[in-house]
Amino acid sequence: MAAQEFMPRDEVVGGIRADIEQYEAERQKAFRDVLWRIPVFFGALLVLVAILAYAFNSFASPYEQWTSSPHVILYVLSLIAVYPVYLAAVRPASRLKRSFRERLLPIIFGFVEELHHANGKRPDSFDRLPRPATGSFDEGSFDDVVSGKYEGFPFELYETSLSVESGNSKTTVFKGIVVAFGCVAPFPGLLVAARKTGRGWSFSGDVPGAAPLEAVASGLADLDAAYEFQTDNADAGRVLVEGKLGKVLQWVNATWPGEPPRVALHGRDGFLLLPLDKELFELPAISSPLDYKAHIEPMVADLVTLLATASLVRRAGAPDAAETPQS
Repeated sequence: MAAQEFMPRDEVVGGIRADIEQYEAERQKAFRDVLWRIPVFFGALLVLVAILAYAFNSFASPYEQWTSSPHVILYVLSLIAVYPVYLAAVRPASRLKRSFRERLLPIIFGFVEELHHANGKRPDSFDRLPRPATGSFDEGSFDDVVSGKYEGFPFELYETSLSVESGNSKTTVFKGIVVAFGCVAPFPGLLVAARKTGRGWSFSGDVPGAAPLEAVASGLADLDAAYEFQTDNADAGRVLVEGKLGKVLQWVNATWPGEPPRVALHGRDGFLLLPLDKELFELPAISSPLDYKAHIEPMVADLVTLLATASLVRRAGAPDAAETPQS
């Protein structure tokens, strides 16, 4: 399935290019605003800190000037204020990017029915994501959440970062894209497929209270060298990975750039997890011009590839006869 088939029509592209021209004029103005706002905002913060520090000196003893408790509290608060001040300084740029993206995404993703986009929202399907597919975590954050229908089946796609805290350190257990969808035929249990780590890591061993999972193999040498499969229903899992799911993952492993996606099937719920550092739908920095070929087309291609792969996975356990899309 070629992503080019889903690119916007020529007349739509013409409208997008006109929008980009308007955005470029606004972007240059926002960039100029940010260039003077950052030094002015931080300069104002420094002046305020200096005034308060001098004021505190009038109450401190000569031996405690600049190092008294009020001074220390002031310095700590000023450091905490750095990030909010920065956000306030770049607000014209962030507001422009957000508004343009909200206008742009429904146009370039016109092949998705009932498209809905949100940012920072907890996805509805997240609580159904099997923890053995990600590992144990105690903190999760979300960026873009896109939902709709593709080729008749509903999906929810979101960017997430999941981490676990241990003492003063934080470890990221998963960062990337999750696509949630309904399988055509439910899997009787849980099946998780992930890149083989070579460390003997167990899917269930990383999740407190999880039932032990059994390893199965696809019988395809290249796939078994790259992936490990674990399930709580070995008979059904073996049939699936030796059949269509194994062939789908063999294709994915051979064609997908970077780390291969993970797959989790649990009843009728299916999940495609793609470890990824970049943000899928992010526009370039306000200092960089926006280009249709370089920035917009890759967004469409990425989404098409993800949804096409999810479409193949959701049909992996279905009979070869004609299938009716299910939610």
